[in-house]
Amino acid sequence: MRTDLEKIVGAPAVDERPLKDLWPLGIMDERAGKAPPRILVARPAGRDQVAEILRWASANNVAVTPVGGGSGVCGAVSPEAGEIALDMSALDRVFEIDETNLVCKCEAGVNGYALEQQLNARGLTLGHYPSSLPGTTVGGLISTRSSGQESSRYGSIEDMVLSLAVVLPDGTFAAPRPGPRSAVGPALHELWLGAEGALGVVLGAVLRVHRLPASVIGRGYSFSRLAEGLEAMRHVMQSGMRPLVIRLYDHEDSVFNRYEVSEGECVLVIATAGEEEVAQAEAKVVERLTAGAKDLGEDPWRRWQEHRFGLSAEWLKGILEPPGSYVDTIELAAPWTVLPQLHESVKTAIAVGGVALCHFSHAYEQGCCAYFSFAGAADREEDARAAYSRAWEGAMSAALEMGATISHHHGTGRARARWVADEMGGWMHVWRSVRESIDPAGIMNPNAMGGRR
Repeated sequence: MRTDLEKIVGAPAVDERPLKDLWPLGIMDERAGKAPPRILVARPAGRDQVAEILRWASANNVAVTPVGGGSGVCGAVSPEAGEIALDMSALDRVFEIDETNLVCKCEAGVNGYALEQQLNARGLTLGHYPSSLPGTTVGGLISTRSSGQESSRYGSIEDMVLSLAVVLPDGTFAAPRPGPRSAVGPALHELWLGAEGALGVVLGAVLRVHRLPASVIGRGYSFSRLAEGLEAMRHVMQSGMRPLVIRLYDHEDSVFNRYEVSEGECVLVIATAGEEEVAQAEAKVVERLTAGAKDLGEDPWRRWQEHRFGLSAEWLKGILEPPGSYVDTIELAAPWTVLPQLHESVKTAIAVGGVALCHFSHAYEQGCCAYFSFAGAADREEDARAAYSRAWEGAMSAALEMGATISHHHGTGRARARWVADEMGGWMHVWRSVRESIDPAGIMNPNAMGGRR
């Protein structure tokens, strides 16, 4: 197998190593002595090599997992022995930044943070800021259907992708189609947004970019009750404004983030942006819609900016280093009317280890994301795993019972595999039909979107 790959990409571009993403349960497995298998990893340098590898894999019935930055947290990147991985890091060119049409064309291996820096230097932004941004690639953001901290203004990755360049499992190349929009059939490239590498390999993207706002005004407000904060968020989003950032921390998360709050209080961090007159006018509307809340000034906004990328891979691995420890995040999304009950039920389910936090972000007119964090420790590894599993089971059950989505922006992978069909219902048949048609040999990422076939 190695010899075949070396013939395609060259010997220096093939190596063998353990390979996995940042799924906490995978890290816990390794801590308990279950080392991940060593996988053959090929680093293709272009379209032709990717196509040839996929044709070879189809002919030899070898599973292939495309890999970007490895910053996913759901176990979608966890190939098994006898499978191979495609390291897309060599496809890292930014072909064009068109400042007139506000379009960027780049390859899938481009680092998300590096791309944002290049755009910022020209007075532009993609507007996509997940907390993991320094460890991401464009292809990975696309494959997980990512959403960032400024999604309430710029949208999520599906709103930024105008078109894709893709290699199908049989080696066929699909080039980007014309933009800014086309009514020539469905936008089929959107099938790859969130597919976790199940339908082929994303080579590159045509992305919609934006001019950096001339002015940003950020403040914090505290509410005596969570319900009041959620109502303020709803009113802001339904007013026609698109705030740059809007995040509401429940009381426990407000305390965890070291905001000075009284018992039961919750902190809202919000920023308006645009031309100075627009940002100022929208800030006044925010002030009116948060009437009754305590104005905390600009300090909460500044503090959030300083720590927006604090949830790094190193931080996660450090938390999970002590035996018996566990930690994870679960991001759900629901309509405004469901969020209070969802918050209560999921907090109860995940509090098995004592630490249960939630903030609300990625807001829409129709609802928003509820982002839960939980942690704990046990004397024995098996007890830690049991508590961790109970938290996930409770959160997923609550979401499905209330009509919430079981994932807003982290994807599915192995973490959510057993609940995917419950949410998708009849659409699971559509997904399986698409997958089987595009990849009849079943070679693409076996751990994507619902698990192994």
